[in-house]
Amino acid sequence: MAINKDLVAASSTPIVLAILAEGDSYGYAILQRVRELSGGRMEWTDGMLYPVLHRLERLGHIDAHWETADSGRRRKYYRITSPGRDQLAEERRQWQAVDATLRSIWKALSVAVPATRPASAALLPRGA
Repeated sequence: MAINKDLVAASSTPIVLAILAEGDSYGYAILQRVRELSGGRMEWTDGMLYPVLHRLERLGHIDAHWETADSGRRRKYYRITSPGRDQLAEERRQWQAVDATLRSIWKALSVAVPATRPASAALLPRGA
């Protein structure tokens, strides 16, 4: 199941902040963590992640620093800041409100709307 691009974009800030709340991380590791947390349903790319990281850094929600890995490769690590933790808490409140709203409407729909026949059943005569 592919997740709608608008939903991916809308959820990128709380996802990145939550991953960084687990600990400092770098771009590729963040991409891997998103894939892991989503069970492979969200496949982010560098082109999607880095603008989010740069925006969060510009807003003061994260800081960046360079480290050299054991392999000798330099990596830019990101760390959530105190204002970033505050923003993560606000994002969480907002997503919980969205989740509660959707659950309420879906629950109401499951009670109010009778089960529909599958699209393939529309080709069959009634009662078949």
